[in-house]
Amino acid sequence: MGVTFKAVPLQSPLPPVEEIMSFIRSYVVPEGFPDSVTPSYVPYMSWRALKHFFGGAMGVFTTRTLLNSLGVAQSRATSGAVAINWILKDGAGRVGKMIFARQGKKFDYDLKQLRFSGDLLMELGAGIELATAAFPQLFLPMACIANVVKNVAAVTSTSTRTPIYKAYAKGENIGDVTAKGESVGNIADLLGTGLSILISKRNPSLVTSFAFLSCGYLLSSYHEVRSVVLNTLNRARFTVAVDSFIKTGHVPSLKEGNSQETIFNPPWQHQPVAIGSRFGEAFQEPASFVAIRPLFEDERYIVTYNPIKDKVYALLKDQAKPDDILKAAFHAHVLLHFINASHANLNARKRMNSNRSYQNANPLNMDFIPHIAESCKIVTSSYGVFKKKAREQGWIMSESLLNPGRARLCGIIPQ
Repeated sequence: MGVTFKAVPLQSPLPPVEEIMSFIRSYVVPEGFPDSVTPSYVPYMSWRALKHFFGGAMGVFTTRTLLNSLGVAQSRATSGAVAINWILKDGAGRVGKMIFARQGKKFDYDLKQLRFSGDLLMELGAGIELATAAFPQLFLPMACIANVVKNVAAVTSTSTRTPIYKAYAKGENIGDVTAKGESVGNIADLLGTGLSILISKRNPSLVTSFAFLSCGYLLSSYHEVRSVVLNTLNRARFTVAVDSFIKTGHVPSLKEGNSQETIFNPPWQHQPVAIGSRFGEAFQEPASFVAIRPLFEDERYIVTYNPIKDKVYALLKDQAKPDDILKAAFHAHVLLHFINASHANLNARKRMNSNRSYQNANPLNMDFIPHIAESCKIVTSSYGVFKKKAREQGWIMSESLLNPGRARLCGIIPQ
């Protein structure tokens, strides 16, 4: 009995161009791309690559400036002293990195804000390093400060990297997404470094170079962070979601909520809502507390408005559970909406105080009890609807992401 062999057609080799592109893709995109990542992966990696390009270019100028400044300082000191100065510079940076690491939980709930703030610090550190060219005699203190600032920035970058990559991974490919993302960053960094080396040979103006590269870096960083789409509700995204729900009855989608999120909050910016505050911060006098308390007998929190500080406070009772904290935050934003929409908002009070005949020098918490009572009715009927619509849009709500304060009303309010 004869054996029949079936001919198997040989696969034709890929054209050289396709082989090259396949080789490049193996280093810069995850396996299964684009189906293995979310749609926003491409814009994120594009802006990330551009940011690293500008960062690599900036590194050439800062390193060159530091070495030149060190050379000037070396002419005034022994070689041993110069080495000690460089070691102290690096040591100061490591100390700064350790100190900032205690921020801990903030890297989880405000990672986009911290990521952009870290890039701002990175450029600040680069600016200080370039300034050593003008003050070489101050090399050590300036280099130490710059290294502390840049290492703090490095902590924010490394601490927020994994959660961001996780948001783009589909399935169990977080390691592949991370590896390819870092590869793209390194390639862009090398390209920026190489181009900057060529340009630096012409001795361009440090100020002009810094201004151009810094603007490019920060613009890329802003769009990089802005393109990140997270499905968790931190304070910024929670505010966007609640404001949209109050005004339109609609909870924004993940993309809409992330696009409207505030990326940069200066430390001095007024925060209109405080969650988990202390009694003394929220109430100006005990009488206001006594007047407001009956409205919250069935709740594990109390919400009030302090007109002196122009801030809404959510105070948590001792037995407050996670959902109570979320409800308190929701209630605080509802009350803030009522306050802003009424004649009792800050701008109206300023206009009234400018006219002595209408001046009220000491507004009290109890002056806003009607607004608080009205907000209680709205929250009772709408909080459940808000949670349902948020889940339908894919949002994940966690009280820990709202970063509530640790203060509790123990022994003050009967449970």
